[in-house]
Amino acid sequence: MLLMTTPDLISSIRDTNLAYLILAQQMLRQDRATAIYRLGISRELADLIDSLSPAQIVRLASSNVLLMRLRLDTTVAGILGDLSKDRTLVQAHASILFAAQPVEPTEQLHKTAR
Repeated sequence: MLLMTTPDLISSIRDTNLAYLILAQQMLRQDRATAIYRLGISRELADLIDSLSPAQIVRLASSNVLLMRLRLDTTVAGILGDLSKDRTLVQAHASILFAAQPVEPTEQLHKTAR
């Protein structure tokens, strides 16, 4: 089994944060409403992410804390993992469950981006 060292983990978190922020900003600029839904974020957080400069994105991504939240819970994982059902039906059901989840607060991201 290959174990990652702490510096490797921190580097991977930073890379993931950077990719997430760039993707989120691109999604918001292409189709804001769909991006907000797919990312599971509030309009306020969408405004903040959309307004970040490249330097702010890099600074924010450099945190050793993963910025994105995994919205997968046991219910959704069970639905998505059920290979016996129609794929379209499974995706629709998972989308309904994701839409019912609350959005994340924006306070901490505001503090970190400055």
